[in-house]
Amino acid sequence: MEHPRQQTQNPMVTGTSVLGIQFDGGVLIAADLLGSYGSMAQMRQLQRVFKVNEKTVIGASGDYSDFQFLIEKIMEKVNQDYCLNDGYVYKPKQLFSWCTRVLYNRRSNFDPLWNRLVIAGLDDEQPFLGSVDLLGNAYQAPCIATGYGNYLAVPIMREFLDKHNNRINEVQAREVIDRCMKLLYYRDGRAYDKYSIAVVTKEGSRVEECKELQTNWAVASQISSYD
Repeated sequence: MEHPRQQTQNPMVTGTSVLGIQFDGGVLIAADLLGSYGSMAQMRQLQRVFKVNEKTVIGASGDYSDFQFLIEKIMEKVNQDYCLNDGYVYKPKQLFSWCTRVLYNRRSNFDPLWNRLVIAGLDDEQPFLGSVDLLGNAYQAPCIATGYGNYLAVPIMREFLDKHNNRINEVQAREVIDRCMKLLYYRDGRAYDKYSIAVVTKEGSRVEECKELQTNWAVASQISSYD
């Protein structure tokens, strides 16, 4: 008897929030390095932000194996473009549109990719930041977060952008992202204190080595429910 068709019913190894914010002349996204198997912190060096090309980067929360599948398909298309050598490269808006169609198609076939994607880059020298969920729902914004970050980090980033009239530099963007990652580490039980950043500027895109948060848990002893 042949094996029946199998589909992912629930995410297995998952990653939590991905954050993204635009700044003058570029955009950056960040995600921690923890892969959780249920409530167990199983993998602590799980890269969840990737460079697609010199114009585009991508990150994802949710099921890591589904994200690996998607990255393989994206890199196949990038390699095809490279072999054609016609000067064409995937821009972030094009990748954003393609991911929207792919995730909606998989959802329509009752075999969704259990991810929420953050796609960032420069399109015609203008910063681009967009998000796509497993249902194919998509939107663009100056700041974006997935997972718990959508509730905890987005208000902080929006307030920071409003305070500076949506014009911040890269140093300020890094500071607010670090602040948000620290908040998530304190408040999200699936977050981690090490994270990586992908940056896109006019000079190109890069994924930087992991950074470690400077945290202080001394206040925990003053909480009545703390053991």
